[in-house]
This record gives sequence, C-alpha cells and structure tokens, in this order.
Amino acid sequence: MASAKIVRPFRIEDLCNAGGKNLCMSMRVSKVGFLAPRGAYVPRRCFLVKASGSNSKSVEVINGKKVNGIHVNGVPYVGQRSCELTSKESSIEEPNHAYLLGRFVEERFVYRQTFVIRSYEIGPDKTATMETLMNLLQETALNHVASSGLAGNGFGATRQMSLRKLIWVVTRIHVQVEKYSSWGDVIEIDTWVDAAGKNGMRRDWIIRDYKTQRIITRATSTWVIMNRETRRLSKIPDEVRDEVQPFYRNRVAIPEENTDSEKIEKLTDETAKRIRSGLAPRWSDMDANQHVNNVKYIGWILESVPTKVLEKYNLTSMTLEYRRECRQSNMLDSLTSMKNSVKHEDLECTHLLRMQADKAEIVRARSVWQAKRSYTCS
Repeated sequence: MASAKIVRPFRIEDLCNAGGKNLCMSMRVSKVGFLAPRGAYVPRRCFLVKASGSNSKSVEVINGKKVNGIHVNGVPYVGQRSCELTSKESSIEEPNHAYLLGRFVEERFVYRQTFVIRSYEIGPDKTATMETLMNLLQETALNHVASSGLAGNGFGATRQMSLRKLIWVVTRIHVQVEKYSSWGDVIEIDTWVDAAGKNGMRRDWIIRDYKTQRIITRATSTWVIMNRETRRLSKIPDEVRDEVQPFYRNRVAIPEENTDSEKIEKLTDETAKRIRSGLAPRWSDMDANQHVNNVKYIGWILESVPTKVLEKYNLTSMTLEYRRECRQSNMLDSLTSMKNSVKHEDLECTHLLRMQADKAEIVRARSVWQAKRSYTCS
C-alpha cells in the first residue's frame, strides 16, 4: 500500500525581525510553503510576494516606494524631496527572482536594491567600511545589467560586448559619505547610467537608510570599454551604444559643483609622508575579468594612512583615478601625504598605489577625513 505524507504548512509572521523593524515582508506560498496568518497586518513600506506552482510571476507591491528627484539647472538631481511612484510603476509584474535581487523604478530607468549590513562588512567602529560600500555599489551595478536583460557572458558586459570580447572598466569614481550604516541596518541603493562624452558611460548611485529614507551616500563614476584580450581601450561600437542608450537617465547623484573633478597630483618618494611597500595581491583579489578587483585597491591605499587617522577620523569622501591594471604577480607600494583641509578639523590626503618594480602608477586617489568628535551619525 502506498503511503501518504502529510505536509504541514509553516506559518511565519515576520521574516525580518533580525534586522529590527526596518524591513518587513509577508509571504504566502500556496499548497506547500510559507503562509501568512489570515488577517495579518502588513506594515507600511512592506511588500507582499505571492507565489504558486501555476503562476511564478504573481508579485505585487503593496506600498509604492518613494523616489527622490528635483531639477537643478535643467538636470534632474537626486535630493531630499520625494514624489510618489505612479500606479503603473508600482504594479509592474516581474519574476520572483527579480525581487530577490532588486527592481526597476521610474519607468525602468533606475534600478533599486536593498541590502542588510552584515557583521563581516563592518570595521572596528561597528559601521560599514568604505570597501563595503564600494562592493555594494558594484553589486548593484552588475545586477542592474543582469536584470535589464542585456547581460552577455562577460562580467557586466552586454551581449554585443561579449560578441566583440569587450568589457567595462572604471576610470574614475567619487564617493561622498554622510553617514556609515551600522551592523544590521537596512539600506536601499538606486543606480542609473548616462552617457559620458562620446566613448564613455557615467554610472551614479545613491544610498538611503531604508527606515528613514534619508540619503546617506552619493557616488558617481566614469566607465570606458576595453578589449578583453588585447587589454586596450576601445571606442563604443554602435551596436553596444544601441543596447545601453535606452537606459540613459539625464540625472546626477552629485551636482557638478560638488563633485571632486580636480586633477590628483602624483606622489613621489620625496613628496609622500608615508610609504608602505611589499603589498602583494592574492588569488582571491582577482575578478572574473582576470585583473585585481578595483575595490581591493582601497585596502592597499589605506595601508599607508597612519593608524591614529583611522582611529580618530571618519573617511567622508574618496576619489579614485584608475590608471592601469594590476595582476597577481605584481608587488605594490602605497604612498600617502596629508594636509589640513579648508576646515582645520578635517584632513585631506593624497594617495598613490604603484608597481614596486618599475614604479608605474596603478591608482591615484584623494580622500577627505573628518574628526569623529564633530562627526554626526544621527
């Protein structure tokens, strides 16, 4: 006689208690899975995901998110003023996996993803590090490409780029941090792209505290195309431009007058106050494009920053100017010089990461540090 197994439904009222009340979700899976109690209250800023064996696309947003945007001199600028999403945007049906990664808002021009700050992403002061923020920005950018349906077989490359053995490489990135999130905080990242000259692309990000919707980080970057095999820069082919142009958004995360666009001076053995030599990339530092991940450079740059600065100051702004690739076989030098900024309590540092063998430049950088006693995290 065949035996029958009884499957009991599992009820769960709050899937996000670990992160506090920042993020709540109520899920109901028909037949077998999670069931929300009948009449359960769904808090504000929550979304309900319904799934069944017959319809894998039954996804509904209960409360539309707010998006920020005001116009500055005719160019949309992401500020503190908010407007509600249209009913059309808040009711777009997408596959369940899209909601696990993120979702498109503002008529699919902006990609939005939510993250929880993990214990292994914080530093000694129990807040997220600059490296953590950079990694999350990179993750959101890659998921933006993947979710748009443009992804080829390269790391963030489109289909037409993959056919031509092309990849994206970042040439410059500027990040401004108003507040670092703590362990367990939930943050929301928006990203979008626009043209940067004839053969470049600009990608911007903003990070909000999910609970308060306050913008706590802004970032902008410039990207160009490189041939994966020859490692030479390339013009953007028309076919690639046709792929990405429909996603261009004429908006900036940081106004031009507030962006660090000044040239970063080159440090030498004579002008640097501190030099740390013998830094060695590891196999785990390499990315899918067979060169050192650009986020890894931040850790090596900070190796030549005095410990007392790391302890008593917060890194509030960083600009990275990438000049060449780095491979695992390269040994590196990290150079730093410091001076007081316009505000005497702040420090401005200039950095250089170079090859130890021939002193060829890899990354120039500039950072601004604010004394912790005057730094407000609330």
